[in-house]
Amino acid sequence: MLFEVEGTTYAVPSNAVRHIEMVEHVTLVPNANPAIDGVVFTRGQVIPALNLRTRFGFNKQASTLRTRIVFVQVRDRLVGLIVDAAREFLRISSDKIKPIEETLTGIQGNYLKSVANLDQRLVLLLDLEQILDVENYQPAPEPVLQKANN
Repeated sequence: MLFEVEGTTYAVPSNAVRHIEMVEHVTLVPNANPAIDGVVFTRGQVIPALNLRTRFGFNKQASTLRTRIVFVQVRDRLVGLIVDAAREFLRISSDKIKPIEETLTGIQGNYLKSVANLDQRLVLLLDLEQILDVENYQPAPEPVLQKANN
């Protein structure tokens, strides 16, 4: 399953995707991890909603008509991933996939598994277990502005 966050295409295994919905209402949860926007009620369940923009260190933005929640199942956990747009389901052949260590270095966070090149379009394949590990999530520090010495 392919989706977009901040103009980049990402993929998660299609067999992990349970369903996709438009973002209607996210209930805020006090003192939640900054990557968790809150919880949503879907199909009779209350599910945590993880904002991938925040998780990846991008600025949050208001939901649009294209924003979606991709509900994924990892082991016994069902979580909603808030993404900018959910694009398509697509089979990626193994010969198009390269391990992340061969292509990118110096990345903070271990949530990228590999990179696929699909007809001149790069797709970053995510490790869902690492994405959901928000206990070790540390937001990027705010830049510090220094005064110029006069």
